[in-house]
Amino acid sequence: MRPAILERAGNRCEGSPDFPDCRAENGKPHPDTGSRVVLTIGHLDHVPENCEPENLRAWCQRCHLHYDRHHHYQTRRQRRATGDLFEGG
Repeated sequence: MRPAILERAGNRCEGSPDFPDCRAENGKPHPDTGSRVVLTIGHLDHVPENCEPENLRAWCQRCHLHYDRHHHYQTRRQRRATGDLFEGG
């Protein structure tokens, strides 16, 4: 699936809600951050099992991390709460 998404994106970032015009090219310096771009495939609905092409986006590190930041925050909170249960807290 990854090759098809990268081909659809022209081997460039497809942009995220925070950076809709981002078109950073895979393997090149990011035009805004200067770091080497590694395109990853992101799930719009955060469900790894949902691999429908319309649910997937090719994103640079910046776009992917910004898109997932709320989801990552919620996951950390849930893990901490679960850890507290096991620790008796």
